[in-house]
Amino acid sequence: MSEIIGSSVPRVDAAEKVTGAAKFADDLQFGPGLLYGRLVRSPHAHARIINVDATTALALPGVKAVVTGEDTPGYIGLYLQDRHIFATDRVRYVGDPVAGVVATSEEIAEQACKLVAVEYEPLPAVFDPEEATKPGAPILHPELAQYKVANFIFPKAGTNISNHFKIRKGNVDAAWAQCDVIIEETYRVPQIQHVPIEPHIAVAQAEQSGKITLWASSQSPFAQRDLIAKSLGISQGDLRVVAPYIGGGFGSKAGVSMEACAVVMAQSVPGRSVKLRLTREEEFFCAFVRQGLIAHIKMGGTKDGRILAIKTAYYWDAGAYTEYGVNITRASGYSSTGPYAIPNVWTDSYCCYTNHPVGGPMRGFGMPEIHWGIEQTIDLLADRLGMDGRDLRFKNCVKTGSEVVTGWTMHPTGLSECIEKASAAIEWGREEPASAPHRKRGKGMAIMWKAPAMPPNAGSSAYVRLNEDATVTVGIGGQEIGQGTFTVMAQMAAASLGVPVDWVRIATPVDTQYSPYEWQTVASRLTWSMGNAVVAAARHARQQILELVAEHWNENVEDLDIKDGTVISYKSEETLSLKNMVVYGLPKTGDGGWRGGPVLGRGSFMPTYVTGLDPETGQGPRSVVHYTVGCQAVDLEVDTETGQIEILRVAAAFDVGKAINPDQVRAQIEGGVVQGISSAILEQLQLKDGVVLNPSFVDYRIATTTDMPREIIPIIVEVAQDDGPWGARGIGEHAMVPTAPAIANAVYNAVGVRLPSPPLTAERIFLAMQRGG
Repeated sequence: MSEIIGSSVPRVDAAEKVTGAAKFADDLQFGPGLLYGRLVRSPHAHARIINVDATTALALPGVKAVVTGEDTPGYIGLYLQDRHIFATDRVRYVGDPVAGVVATSEEIAEQACKLVAVEYEPLPAVFDPEEATKPGAPILHPELAQYKVANFIFPKAGTNISNHFKIRKGNVDAAWAQCDVIIEETYRVPQIQHVPIEPHIAVAQAEQSGKITLWASSQSPFAQRDLIAKSLGISQGDLRVVAPYIGGGFGSKAGVSMEACAVVMAQSVPGRSVKLRLTREEEFFCAFVRQGLIAHIKMGGTKDGRILAIKTAYYWDAGAYTEYGVNITRASGYSSTGPYAIPNVWTDSYCCYTNHPVGGPMRGFGMPEIHWGIEQTIDLLADRLGMDGRDLRFKNCVKTGSEVVTGWTMHPTGLSECIEKASAAIEWGREEPASAPHRKRGKGMAIMWKAPAMPPNAGSSAYVRLNEDATVTVGIGGQEIGQGTFTVMAQMAAASLGVPVDWVRIATPVDTQYSPYEWQTVASRLTWSMGNAVVAAARHARQQILELVAEHWNENVEDLDIKDGTVISYKSEETLSLKNMVVYGLPKTGDGGWRGGPVLGRGSFMPTYVTGLDPETGQGPRSVVHYTVGCQAVDLEVDTETGQIEILRVAAAFDVGKAINPDQVRAQIEGGVVQGISSAILEQLQLKDGVVLNPSFVDYRIATTTDMPREIIPIIVEVAQDDGPWGARGIGEHAMVPTAPAIANAVYNAVGVRLPSPPLTAERIFLAMQRGG
């Protein structure tokens, strides 16, 4: 049975409407002809689209165009192309974009959205990822077999499984008989939102010539250019993406979401710019959410503290479209043991279509979710074995030379040192009194690992250009999202070239027409990957300068150096400032002309040593570029009268290879701990029949200063990475990974209750204590 209804569009509150001042600013940047867009969204979790009628909407004064799925027949997606920019034949989640209205104001566009009549035929929906894999479940993507997919993703046609990643290592069945203790548990991790303070926003302009410019709050300008161009059948050279500073991303602004809608809407009004933004309500369920997870874990060990086997089944609630979720599923598979050297492993990691909001990348990329279960299971195993959890971790954690889950040999790592330093910082093993009779004190810990989850050929490039006064302009394609990458790139360029760091300027904004290529600002990879490209570019520029001066002085390059912006000779003790000569060159003797010219260094980096994995066993020579590892130890109190947690201190130790900027590393650790606490004790998208019930900060709480620990103790461990600049690895995501299980373990230590699913709210802890007596 079909039904015809007006559009579903989240209301724009008065406080959110475009103010006169904001419109004036828009007009200054994009011209007085700027138009505004709003999206018609599905009210159904799953339905067939019978008809879309925009006649009434187009008749409304001020409406310039309406676009629908008929305008976007192509598919789009990063690792799996499984969706249209606007829904065509069916909608698969509440909020799926069905049409876009372009008008002279946002208010008129919103009004017109309600006039777009869409006829739907509701279809059966599925909301549980494990149920989605069972026979008889509604198939959400009948065309799955025809979708284009990366060669390391393995969809199962005729099912709701868009990727099935396997690990088969050793002999798990035989290992169980050798185990003295076996733990079996099921854990659930709910969807949460990134909630960046700046919502998604984009402005697009299509010229009469067909060339398009997209201004977007984006972590992935080059990926956006590529994916949108392919979907619309245009050249990447005709699509320019400009990405200014971002007001918060955390993964939600990676890849493509609403930005493609803005481009299509701009194509309908050539010569005019169209601005599209998500309201705060839309941000909660129409942008990427962190995927939900059901994790079944079986782990066994011996009386002497050896973990012999682990068997895991991960069912990822990836939502309606899984272009990014398929790789989260893969990353969780090749990291499924956690940072432990376990000889017998059986893993099935399933990426499951459901009629929930679209799952995508979020800080940690699946690692906070899987470590929630792994690290609690480790504590349960330690308890049953009569061991201290710290000692069990120390004995079994990966060390330099360990064979990891995919058969690769672990690179030099400082995880053991992280465990030692974090546990010492909270005086692990020392029982300390609670602050009041109705409070109980507990300590817990968790360790982690995470590799950059990316294709094997994700590349970086950079340029270094010297100006007349010897200041340096560094061009990069990676984005500054608050993690400090521009500062670190300036430091690397200065150190490699031999100039003061305050001489270096980063070329901004990132602009695909002028900036050098960068895959994406994701995976905590920029310090390592883009850093290598910047170092190469600076060294290329440095070599040009030294060769020029060596010829000018008739000396050998090996005898020269650049210090503080001056070329010096260790042989003749000559000196020469870089000023002017890095652009104008140097004169030859006897007025015989000039040598040299403008100095421009170029550099690029791409790992060439990451190999594929056997699709049946998950084994291979090298599955990832490296792992960043760490440990967090938590000291907290639980109020037995209310269940309220107060976190007293968190010690967080991470092996970063080399801290290029120690203050920024500490800030990243502190920020990750804060976000980890928020996800552990507060955050959850409440979903019912595909509808998000708490799409506002009134009902969706994030941590504030009142929820913070009294003390965060960031600890830097440095065991150099062989292919990193100065041995550096990334640290952007990792500090969020172990926080939640460390808190859960500390709560159990305090009051003896363990919840299989976050958030660890006061109410849930109190009720668990009541049930436990």
